[in-house]
Amino acid sequence: MKKSWVCTIVTQFSLCLSLFLVLNLCQNQKPKIRKGNENNLPMDIYFLSVTGGIWTLEEQTLLLKQVEKVAEKFNARFVINISEPGEDDPLMQNATWRFPSTTIPWYSTRDLKGQRVNHYLKQFKFVHGSLDIIVVDTRLYEDASNGAGDRQSQWLIDTLESSESKWCIAVGFHPLIACQEDTFQMELKHEFQSLHGVFMKYGVDAYISGQACAGNVEEKPIAKSKTGTARYKGPLLTKVNQNLPYSMEKVNGFLLHKVSALEIVSYLVTLEGDVVQKIYLHQRGKDIM
Repeated sequence: MKKSWVCTIVTQFSLCLSLFLVLNLCQNQKPKIRKGNENNLPMDIYFLSVTGGIWTLEEQTLLLKQVEKVAEKFNARFVINISEPGEDDPLMQNATWRFPSTTIPWYSTRDLKGQRVNHYLKQFKFVHGSLDIIVVDTRLYEDASNGAGDRQSQWLIDTLESSESKWCIAVGFHPLIACQEDTFQMELKHEFQSLHGVFMKYGVDAYISGQACAGNVEEKPIAKSKTGTARYKGPLLTKVNQNLPYSMEKVNGFLLHKVSALEIVSYLVTLEGDVVQKIYLHQRGKDIM
């Protein structure tokens, strides 16, 4: 009897101990609750910039296929479409129609949905800080008489002063620079001098726009695309701390941008998916090749 009683006690104790260990193990395996999104932030930010309005149907199809492929491969956060028609641009509309499964947002240089102004700020966070994408309506500076450009510049100054982001990229339809037809030299356009001054003073790192010197690009091709055209129809990247943009290879394509802690690298991707140029941008005037 005594031996049976002892065995019962030992058995019950073992069962209780086993139950305790199982419950404790299950509790430790429960997913930890994360505060905010800090642990979900990406190390780097990838995004694309394209230009609309000038593509043939064949080129547009090739472009959208490559945009979808590159966006999926690099987990791009968004696409910037540089086009005067804004969200009515055929490229942007066809992107939604042709690739309905693509959830990546497209932003335009005009007419953001739900807003009646053509300038706005989008902020994207990553592990090392955040990236500001500031879209401005460059048409307002072509006619200085109505003061609309001054009002936008004040909004831009207020936005930049209050920002604590690590990187800031401005986007607009018109390039800041103009070409000299005879010398192929580039200089800052008079109507955009005040805008460029704001960019310089408040630390904008780069400006993405449509092309300048379109005629010159077509006359002096560097590389020819398999689609049979030689003119570069992609966006233009201008480093704000310099007056001149980097010369782009004259091929049809778009830009893939990688934003990291110390630099932004922009890759020129052709319609065939080849990377033909890299542009490096370092923090606040420290950019080097």
